[in-house]
Formats: sequence, C-alpha cells, structure tokens
Amino acid sequence: MQHPAPDMALARDSARAIFDAFGDYNAEFRAVTRRARLRFETRDWVGGRNDARERIDLYDRYVADTTAMLRTRLDERATDRDLWVLIKQCFEDEIEEFIDLEFEKTFFSSITRRLFATVGVDSEVEFVALDLDPLSKVRPPQQLNSYDFEGRPELMIEEILEDHTFESPWIDFKGSVDFVATELARAWEPLGGLERLQRVEFMRPIFYQNTRAYIVGRALGSAQPQPLVIALKNTPEGVTVDALLTSVRDTSILFGFTRSYFHADLETVHDAVVFLRTILPRKPLAELFTVLGRARQGKTETYRTLFRHLQNSRDQFVEAPGDRGMVMAVFTLPSYDVVFKIIRDRFAYPKTVVRRDVLDKYYLVFRHDRAGRLVDAQEFKKLRFPRTRFDPTLLEHLLESCSQTVSVEGEDVVVAHCYVERRLRPLNLYLAEASPLAARHAVLDYGQAIRDLAATNIFPGDLLLKNFGVTRNGRVIFYDYDELCLVTECNFRKLPRARSLEEEMQSEAWFFVDEDDVFPEQFINFLGLEPEQLEVFLEHHGDLLTPEFWRDLKRRHEAGEVLEILPYPPSLCATASAT
Repeated sequence: MQHPAPDMALARDSARAIFDAFGDYNAEFRAVTRRARLRFETRDWVGGRNDARERIDLYDRYVADTTAMLRTRLDERATDRDLWVLIKQCFEDEIEEFIDLEFEKTFFSSITRRLFATVGVDSEVEFVALDLDPLSKVRPPQQLNSYDFEGRPELMIEEILEDHTFESPWIDFKGSVDFVATELARAWEPLGGLERLQRVEFMRPIFYQNTRAYIVGRALGSAQPQPLVIALKNTPEGVTVDALLTSVRDTSILFGFTRSYFHADLETVHDAVVFLRTILPRKPLAELFTVLGRARQGKTETYRTLFRHLQNSRDQFVEAPGDRGMVMAVFTLPSYDVVFKIIRDRFAYPKTVVRRDVLDKYYLVFRHDRAGRLVDAQEFKKLRFPRTRFDPTLLEHLLESCSQTVSVEGEDVVVAHCYVERRLRPLNLYLAEASPLAARHAVLDYGQAIRDLAATNIFPGDLLLKNFGVTRNGRVIFYDYDELCLVTECNFRKLPRARSLEEEMQSEAWFFVDEDDVFPEQFINFLGLEPEQLEVFLEHHGDLLTPEFWRDLKRRHEAGEVLEILPYPPSLCATASAT
C-alpha cells in the first residue's frame, strides 16, 4: 500500500524522535548506574540510595516528556491511527539490529498507550507483549572473564580478585583469598571435590546493591553450572571479601523480588539475563529484568508470561487464600504464582486511609530499599481478561466492592488498575499447617523481618500475621502496605499506666493519642501467635515490643545513619568463618 510522501516523512521523523528519546533515557540510566562504583569506593551509601530513586524515576519522566513532545509535534494528528501504524513500522526498522530491542519496543508502547488510553492491547499501534521474545536475538554472553582451574584454587582466586580493584586498597588480601578457596572447596565436596572443577566464569561488570559489591559468576565442571558470587565490602580501612555465595538458594534470594535493584553497567542486559538463567534456572525472566533495574521490561515480561499462560490453561481466577482484606481485593489463578490486588471502593472501619494514600504507599515501596522484606509490586492499568476465566462468585464480589475499577464489557472483564505480586503463603495459614520446627523458624524470621524493615526506616503499621507471607525459600515477607509508614514519621510512646480501676476498664483510651502515636507495648495484642510461638518470639524479639527499640532506630535514621541489611545469612560471612 502506497502512503502519501508527507505522511511517510512525518512517520520516519516521529519514529526517529522516539528512538532518540530512548537513547537519551538509556544513556542517562547508565550514567546514574556508573556512579555506583564511586559510591562504593567512597562509602557514600546515602548518595547510592538517592541514585537508586533517581534511576527509578527516569523511565516515567522520559515517557511523559516524549509523549508531550509528540503531542506538540503532531498536533491534531497525535492520535491519528493510520499515522501511528506507519510510525510503528518505521520504528521497527530503526531498532532492527539492536540486541536489546525489546526495551525500545516497550518504550514505544508506553508512549502509545498514553496517547490512545489503550484498554487491553492494540496491536496496530503498540508492540504486543505476546509476540515479544526477549531473548530472541541474544548471542552467548560476551562480557565474561574466564579462569581455568589448574589444581590450586588460591592461584585462581588471586587472579580473580586482582582483576577487580578499586580506589580503596585491599585489606588482608591473603585472608580473602584463603576464605574464598576454603568455601569453594567446601561447596564442591558434594559434587565430587575440586578435582571436578574445570573453570569459573564471571560477568565483567561488577554488581552493586546498597553497601555491597558483587562479582557474579559460575563454576563449571558438574552437570549444571554452579553459582559463584563473591560479595565485597568496603570498610574504612579498605576492601575485603565479605561472603561467598555458592548455592542456588542464596543466589536466588540475592536476585529476588524483594530486593533493591542492582546497579551494573551492562552493555546488553539480555546477555546478563541469559547468563543468570544458567545458575538460576527457576528464576522468572520478569524478576531478572526487574532486579537488574529494568523494571518496565520486567513488567512487559510479566504480562507476556501471564497471557501466554492464560492461553494454555483453563482454571479460573478465584479469591486468593487468606483473610479478606479491608482495603484490597486479592485474587489469583491457582495454576499461576501471582496475585492481583485491587483497591476497594470503600474501606471498612477502622481503616482511615483513602485511595490516594494507598497509591502513595505502593509508590514509596517501589522507590525504597526493600531490604529483602517487601514484595516488589508491579502496577498495571487497563487490563482486559475473558469473563469466562473468572469464578462467578469472585466476579460478583469484585463488581460489588471494586466497581470504580472493575467493569464488564461484553465478554471481557476490564481492570482499570491493579498491582501484580508474587503469590506467597499467608503467614497465619503457614503457621497453622507447618511442623513445629518450621513454625519456629517462621516466627523467628517474622521478628527478623520487622527488624529488617525498621532498619530501612519502614514501620509496617499493622503487624498481624495475615499481612506477612512466606516464600518458597522459607523467608517471611511483608506485603500489606496500606498502613505502612516511615519510622521517622512515628512517635513511639510508652503506654501510660491507668490511675484508677475505672480508667483501666474503659474500652477507649483514657489518655490523649495523636495521629502519629504508636505504643509498641500493645503489639503483643495483635500478634496472634500460639503460646509456644509467642514464647519463642518474646525470647528472641521481645525488644520489638518496647518504645526504646523504636526510638533508638528513629534517632539513628534522623541522624542520617545507614544500617546494613545483608542479603545473605551471617553464617556465610568471612567474619563468621574466622570465629
């Protein structure tokens, strides 16, 4: 079909403008990412946190600015579908040779969805996620350093560490080498010993996350590549190895959906994803893209895998297991391990938050250090599902309680706004069905989760067990954000003693309580633990029920102190090995 020359010229010009805008975004993304090395070398952890937020905000800013530019440039033709069909064709020609071209396609679709307020998908003016194969053009990873194993692990490890130097000097270099060699030998004992090890390979870029730097690699020689991740810390005296991660479990947690995004300056992100999948074969692609900082590509991959799963399954959406929430309606597909959370039209007493508050809480979590204890929720708008995939009881409930967000259009259900998260087993259900040993571990980790959140300036607000979940790795995670706030926003008070029996018997507080007042001594009334579980909690985490614990943390946060939360067990640390 022949198109008028002016239209084709305008389409090419618009496509090129989008291409250039993505190039500018990507350049700025990588510029912010490269600061991580300097932050690590200078131990500027506050600057690193600011960089993380700045980098997260880049995508929406560039999409908004590019959309506004196109509205101005195209004027009355800004939503001319025939023109945008041409623009899409021209854009596809522009990006044809790029390995990471799916990123450009996602950027393009973000713009057209804003312009056309698309519900569902519109294949004429956007790239449909179902047709995208994010790894289709990826070659074997190129950014690798390879080290042959020739019988003495110390010699190989010396070479590896010498290839990763910083402005800060190494301290106790030999101690770091010996620690890695010892832990590597220990990890390979079940695999037949180090004589089976052939070589190790590491991605060239160093991965930075919070206060640690990581040399990320794999060890080859067994049937499957084995993870080999060297964690580095920078002390006031210099750099040293802090831990060695050699198990799939520990590496999976490091690259998990509850962690802050890595800062690694990758030439091609897809190469890194391909490499990581060799050591984390069960890790969803969406999580890998997201934890590498490409949250929008992770979101695209979530959409793609979900709707492909819908095409190849028959079960219906049902309410998610657990107590029904007062703020969010939560449903799931039993055969797929995510949940969908929709804000209700009205919140039951005693909830005092409004819809805007809930949106703000989720945005706070999106930009905050999640400390391995907060689920990374992906925000979706204007999704369209077949009505037949909804259990009638669930659909009736959604239309009744979420009518401002959920509607039926013909044979489809349209969800105007929702959050998609990994499905976890609610902690209250988990404790009811777990063995005594597993329950004890969960109770201990529940307390640790509260501590870890507090260390990143997060107060959950509502400590009920139903608001926490358990991952397949047995970690306790918080996922109910409507009462969440910063520790520094709270006023932690000691509970006043009643002056008389009448005051003690009153159902309402007989003393003044401000909006931001929190009484940690009352937490015990809401834990809902069985007597044996409560005894374990109080033995190990009883200080969480005192205002002194929270006041001290608040003071430290207000002073600008950055508290470390390691993404691996303390037992893996070199200091633990030394003792």
